[in-house]
Amino acid sequence: MKGDVAVQARRSRGSKKEPRNLTSANQVANAIDSRATEMMDTREVAAYLRLKERRIYDLVRQQAIPHVRATGKLLFPRAQIDGWIAGRREGTGRSSGARPPIIAGSHDPLLEWAVRESRCGLAMLAAGSRAGIEALAAGQATAAATHWLDAATGEYNVPLVRTTFAGADIVVLEWARRTQGFLLPQRNPHRIRTVADLARKGLRIATRQPEAGSHRLLLHLLTAHGIAADSLDWVRRAAHAETELATVIRQGNADVGLGIEAAARASGLAFIPLALERLDLVAFRRDAFEPPLQTLLAWARSREFAAHAKALGGYDVAHTGRVVFNA
Repeated sequence: MKGDVAVQARRSRGSKKEPRNLTSANQVANAIDSRATEMMDTREVAAYLRLKERRIYDLVRQQAIPHVRATGKLLFPRAQIDGWIAGRREGTGRSSGARPPIIAGSHDPLLEWAVRESRCGLAMLAAGSRAGIEALAAGQATAAATHWLDAATGEYNVPLVRTTFAGADIVVLEWARRTQGFLLPQRNPHRIRTVADLARKGLRIATRQPEAGSHRLLLHLLTAHGIAADSLDWVRRAAHAETELATVIRQGNADVGLGIEAAARASGLAFIPLALERLDLVAFRRDAFEPPLQTLLAWARSREFAAHAKALGGYDVAHTGRVVFNA
């Protein structure tokens, strides 16, 4: 009888091998299914990021989003997409740590004055609108000041922000609306009135650096009037600030340049208005509610701020601090 029990026990132990093998096979199948769910196609990743599929294809073309190709099909690893989102939220190039207390980008006399008078603890780095956005994306600034015109839509700043910070917690705040136009020597000796007049021979035209919003606006106006930019006589050295461009004209080194009314007034130059633009402050949402920017915006609601904007000329600050875009 003991032998019968031993045989039954051996048979019983042998019979357990099949379930173990079956369990192992199920685990492999589940692992394969798990890997499959970790990959998203274009439609799924667009829904996951709340973007249009066309925008996903743009990011792929720019090599700006993690992806792989399998038998001609685009696939997006979920774990890498999650990491990409986290990196965008913290700013490309600086995934951790505080950003330096700098407002990079466009030069603006009113903003420069307000930063100083409000004692908000921020510094200005005037390098042009596009450069400011790039500095913010690289984690090299707390905020960017920008007035970048999107030629396709006629909208300022938001299209560039959407493209640069896709998936990030970003906010765009209106700083001021400014009058842009031609800065000219006193009494306008060349009788310049319109953009079409720039096509006349012999005019020396002051310019800004390519990253400047004013330079982009000027190129847009030239295109709208059918004037080829390379047919004009540009001053060789680009000005890197509104006041610097005004100085070039005041000193007789150029006959005309595009800039803001405030710069013309400060330098005693003639001015012909051409466009009203919006200058915005762009920041990651977390930084927008930290003391430095909140101190600056609080100062911008003061009577002294409004009075100074009026004295400079060419500013509309009725909507300063308004949220233009909140991702």
